[in-house]
Amino acid sequence: MITCVVEYVIDPGEIEAFERFGRRWIELVNRHGGTHHGYFLPAEGASDKALALFSFPSLAAYEEYRSLFGAHPDFVEADRIRDESGCVLRYERTFMRPLLPDQGEEHPRTDG
Repeated sequence: MITCVVEYVIDPGEIEAFERFGRRWIELVNRHGGTHHGYFLPAEGASDKALALFSFPSLAAYEEYRSLFGAHPDFVEADRIRDESGCVLRYERTFMRPLLPDQGEEHPRTDG
């Protein structure tokens, strides 16, 4: 399993648009082979940070999902929410592997 962590810098004045954007992507990830773990939005005070976490069974499955970007009409529509509202100022993706309670102690190293 591979988990994508997306760190967003958002426009706090466009939080409602960001929530629409997030709900749409949750639906798309889940429909196209992934498991979306949710968006995490500012809760207290002024903040321009938000996170999203979603997993795919493998990097190959994630790449298949990514192949739909810019091509599939539902993906284009979801990006339009972001682009037209300006709710996302920038973002950065990081790929991680989860350590889950039901995993054994041994896990193969992936750093060579």
